[in-house]
Amino acid sequence: MYCLQCLLPVLLIPKPTNPALMETHVMFIVLYLIGFFLERKPCTICSLVFLTAVSLICYSGVGNCIFWGNCEGHHCENG
Repeated sequence: MYCLQCLLPVLLIPKPTNPALMETHVMFIVLYLIGFFLERKPCTICSLVFLTAVSLICYSGVGNCIFWGNCEGHHCENG
C-alpha cells in the first residue's frame, strides 16, 4: 500500500474557482496520473483502491469530481 502515499494527495488538490483555469487543472491532474502510473507502476490493489475512491467521489455529488467543475460549458448557475 506504499503506492497510495503519492496517489491520495491528488484527491486533496483544490479545484480552481475560476472556470478559465479548470482546463489547466484537469490537464495537470490527468498528466500527473498518467506519469505516475507509467513511472511508478503501482500494484493492482492500490490502483483499484484509487480508482474506486475517484469514482465514489465523482458520483457522490455534482461538483465533487476532480476532473470537471461545477459549471457546464461557460455558463454557471448563479445561486
